[in-house]
Amino acid sequence: MGKTKQNGLSHSAARKSDIWQKDKDHVIHPYTDFSTFQTEGSQIISRASGCYVTDINGNLYLDAIAGLWCANIGHGNIEMANAIGAQVEKMQYCNPFGHTTNEPAAELAGKLAELTPGDLNHIYFTCGGSTANDSAIRIIHYYNNLRGKPNKKNIISRNNAYHGSTYIASTLTGIESTKHSLDSVGHDWISYVSAADMYRRPSGADGLSEHEYSQFLCDELENHILELDPDKVAAFIAEPIMGAGGVLVAPEGYHAMVAKLCKKYDILMIADEVVTAFGRLGEWVASETVFGYVPDVLVVAKGINSGYIPLGAAIFSRDIYEVISQPQIDGGVFSMGFTYTGHAVACAAALKNLEILDAEDMLQNVRELGPYLQHHAKQLLDLPSVGDVRGQGYMLGVDLVSDKVSKEPLMLAHRVYELCLAKGVIIRPLGNLVVISPPLIMTKDQINEMIRVLSISISEAVSELA
Repeated sequence: MGKTKQNGLSHSAARKSDIWQKDKDHVIHPYTDFSTFQTEGSQIISRASGCYVTDINGNLYLDAIAGLWCANIGHGNIEMANAIGAQVEKMQYCNPFGHTTNEPAAELAGKLAELTPGDLNHIYFTCGGSTANDSAIRIIHYYNNLRGKPNKKNIISRNNAYHGSTYIASTLTGIESTKHSLDSVGHDWISYVSAADMYRRPSGADGLSEHEYSQFLCDELENHILELDPDKVAAFIAEPIMGAGGVLVAPEGYHAMVAKLCKKYDILMIADEVVTAFGRLGEWVASETVFGYVPDVLVVAKGINSGYIPLGAAIFSRDIYEVISQPQIDGGVFSMGFTYTGHAVACAAALKNLEILDAEDMLQNVRELGPYLQHHAKQLLDLPSVGDVRGQGYMLGVDLVSDKVSKEPLMLAHRVYELCLAKGVIIRPLGNLVVISPPLIMTKDQINEMIRVLSISISEAVSELA
């Protein structure tokens, strides 16, 4: 499997077996397929550099998914490693509670305030995207309590949205396949409307222009708000481009129209930019520059430090902060937080990450090569089993179908993943969808190789069905 690369750090056969066995015996992996895990175990990645990762057997792979949407500056960046090491030597951690902070957290908060649109300049640090979304919802409820609107609790999400795997974030998520046999909380105040899906539209939306379709979706949202009662709806949450739910690019004008609707009913708009922020669409933040709206709350993670140290943030507008920053009662405090809120090493890594993204002009690379990736990938539509190829910037989704007319999903992405892996390329399989989300440093030659391998692998997977 993969392309073998010899190096001086190869593991003995006994060592490889020991690591594989310990992982199988003791590690609970996210999204494990337990029907095969006990026999297959895990692929062990032991090294990474640039756009490539190497497994424990020395096989080299082109990482076409940037780890998990996150390795924006690429793997194994030496500047990043040095920055992390320097911060560890200087001061790795201090208590973040009360009125204690650290230099990297303060510097990063100031930098994020510069990069974000409008008056989004108050940052609540977390450990990742799920905890950032959870925190955003809790703070929004707190905000409404303090301004005398305790009944505004309902949160509206979308079908096929992905917002995380903690208890509240998993309920905000609208992907039903993530919920088998798992309990949920918040169903009495979390609900869903249609995804902004251009390929598989909801009933009644076929044949509409993009503007008409945007209006159709906004009308659905408004009707849902009125059904719930606007005085009970706190927020609407949406990814600018839906990631794990299908790499769904909304019709033109949709997000700006939704933002206007939310303002009408005193409903906060949350932009979940865990995937899209920090360069994946060629911008620091996509909400305003790409989609024409300024959210009330912005949630970021992943690309904030390219996956080197776990970090997330919920970023709030001045209006929200002015309410939540008022003293509550005598002796009352803002009583929520994490041990690792504003972790010094994570924030130092994020500062270095932003510096590298800027110094090496990686956002411009996406602006130049993103259109090439999207155009070059359209050749996959010539394959009879590819119904749609969609995306923007360095986000791409390839929709596999058994029939192009009915658009019946073809659940073959995992087999395509296996065939790509054997040829030295890692893609992400999601049922009938192949996801591509490469590091922002990926070159044109690497894009060509990635699409070439994907095309061959899709053809081979389909031929196996015959």
